[in-house]
Amino acid sequence: MKELRELIRDLREDHDLKQKTVAEYLNVSQQTYSNYENGRREIPVWVVPALAKLYKVSTDYLLGADTGYLGNTDPKSLYLDNITMHDVMYDIQGLQREKRRDLIKYIRYLKTIERHEARKKAERAEKAKQTNKS
Repeated sequence: MKELRELIRDLREDHDLKQKTVAEYLNVSQQTYSNYENGRREIPVWVVPALAKLYKVSTDYLLGADTGYLGNTDPKSLYLDNITMHDVMYDIQGLQREKRRDLIKYIRYLKTIERHEARKKAERAEKAKQTNKS
């Protein structure tokens, strides 16, 4: 599970915002905001709902109680490289029904692999942590 500082950095990047822009929104200096993202400064409680409002996510998501955020879902924004979410949806709709089913199966397969890799990474990190304690 990502820390709050990682989540706010990812959200800022997903929304193509600069640290300075978010800092101005929060009425703090860019350096202060940078320190939030880098973990050099504790993130004040009042910042959490402010950022949740800015990014249109729940405070539960930011605090790790909810994993419902899917990234920037604005159809007009760039999704990957020079492709918008609208382009992706349009291309999917252009596929035959059976091909769309295959695509969904493949996406689920990729998500399963990703979860498995994350679990293995967490296990390795925990093992390394235990080894360092010894």
